[in-house]
Amino acid sequence: MCGIVGVTAGRNVTPILMEGLRRLEYRGYDSAGIAAITESGIHRLRAVGKVEQLSKALEEEPVTAFCGIAHTRWATHGKPTRANAHPHLSHSRLALVHNGIIENHVALRKRLESAGYAFESETDTEVIVHLLDHLHTEGEPFDRTLRRAAGELSGAYAIAVVRVEEPGVLYAARMGSPLVIGVGSEENFLASDPLALLQVTDRFVYLENGEIARIERDGYRVTNADDKNVQREPEVYLHGDQAASKGKYRHFMLKEIHEQPEAIRRTIEGKLGDEGVLVEALGPEALAVLPDVRQVHIVACGTSYHAGLVARYWIESHTGIPCTVEVASEYRYRNPVVPPGSLFIGISQSGETADTLAALRYANGGGYLATLGLCNMPGSTLVRESRLRLMTDAGPEIGVASTKAFTTQLVALYWFTLVLGRTRGLDDTAELAGVRALKSLAGEVERALELEPEISRLAAHFSHSHNAIFLGRGAFYPVAMEGALKLKEISYIHAEAFPAGELKHGPLALIDEETPVISVAAEDELLEKLQSNLAEVHARGGRLINFIGNAVEMEEGENIVNVRIGGMDTVISPVVATIPLQLLAYHVALIKGTDVDKPRNLAKSVTVE
Repeated sequence: MCGIVGVTAGRNVTPILMEGLRRLEYRGYDSAGIAAITESGIHRLRAVGKVEQLSKALEEEPVTAFCGIAHTRWATHGKPTRANAHPHLSHSRLALVHNGIIENHVALRKRLESAGYAFESETDTEVIVHLLDHLHTEGEPFDRTLRRAAGELSGAYAIAVVRVEEPGVLYAARMGSPLVIGVGSEENFLASDPLALLQVTDRFVYLENGEIARIERDGYRVTNADDKNVQREPEVYLHGDQAASKGKYRHFMLKEIHEQPEAIRRTIEGKLGDEGVLVEALGPEALAVLPDVRQVHIVACGTSYHAGLVARYWIESHTGIPCTVEVASEYRYRNPVVPPGSLFIGISQSGETADTLAALRYANGGGYLATLGLCNMPGSTLVRESRLRLMTDAGPEIGVASTKAFTTQLVALYWFTLVLGRTRGLDDTAELAGVRALKSLAGEVERALELEPEISRLAAHFSHSHNAIFLGRGAFYPVAMEGALKLKEISYIHAEAFPAGELKHGPLALIDEETPVISVAAEDELLEKLQSNLAEVHARGGRLINFIGNAVEMEEGENIVNVRIGGMDTVISPVVATIPLQLLAYHVALIKGTDVDKPRNLAKSVTVE
């Protein structure tokens, strides 16, 4: 959610800070601010709303400085106001920005108020900057003060600090919220996401939990929780700067929808042989663990949760292993039962989703055979803290509404299903069919994207709609859930998904002429039952839009529109079926005139519980 940028350089850092904030806008935020060390002290500017508002403030009040920090805030403690926006100051000596939540901020605030500190905001963040000022003693290295202060904080945080006394130095601390050092030439950087800095560097050092960093123009020092120096070579960011540009597309979301064929190809690269899956791609440790798996627990949030629900059908049908799928924010609060031989799979696009990380840490605490992180970001916390790792290689996803992250998660999960199936005696013929389906999938997705003009015309059906219903059966029910989520996220139309067989148990009461009903179907053993369910909708005056495989026979006529999709004849057809639903949500949002890439109230990377 919130975003951090810091720069120390021999040139004016303000343009770099502002560009970094713009590149972090995808994360979701409600205010922005900047603090820079100038000859006259700390110069701070803050604005409520978009980064553009802060940019306008800088035009009226230009800042030239060689060291500074900047922030985009997503409100947790206190409303989105200028006073609550970061950076926060203490006695004009320190400026600080912070991502995360400080759980003991109330007690710390009372203590600091008793010590004479006056608070100007409602935030938990202001507690940190006053605590640093309070603890610092003359002559003590400030990173030592930062370490002592961090020891008093409960919760999750990524912190960046600048001081008047050291005008060219950035300080940073990380616990449970991502933070990365960008390595330049006679200049160095800090950010909560490498994407913020790709315009100035592609070399990064990822901070681990409990680490403190002191960053200057000509170098940096990182110390761990034991106050020992950490030597870690910079990693080269592989995705490239082009990810932050929309290119020829109107929105990032549309660009990312069309990037899915290539993202799928990258995700399966190196994982498939001529006739089978390359189990070795999961690493040698996996080969020792997987034969002992007797149960799979998938834990995720939002779109990743829907991917897990699809995977449950695959895992149970291909391997005979029981699979449960749970929402991460609920998982660890119900004392889950962990049978012997259970594998925990945590799924997150960013690898920094707070609820999923909390569930992973609970799982790492004991009881599980192993934990596996399925993620798109190689240096993320989920990847580093999971025993086994499976990467999707979708590339950066800027649009808040996830698209290519979802389909590549499905691809990785199906590949993993085949790997797990091999340990359980999966028939060679079934494995070969799965491999061939994976190899042909990118091409089928490309053909599904060609339906966009037809789907664009269909979007007019939603121009006056306030509600929509999505239906599916079997593995297409989670696909329907994902379609409903996409529509509500970016068009603000209330949308719900149901297993089609549940219609007569309540949802039929919602059917009327004003509510479009969208179904997804392939020619499978559940088709006839779905057709009966859709007949119930039609008989009650409902408007049907059916996304169906080419071989499906479906009634057409008044209030019934059928959109035929190729590539719906394999077990991984849920991936192909997802594409038209993404396009539908996008074109409905265009008609509604909403902010497609940055829908209201939402954040891309949810790094607080």
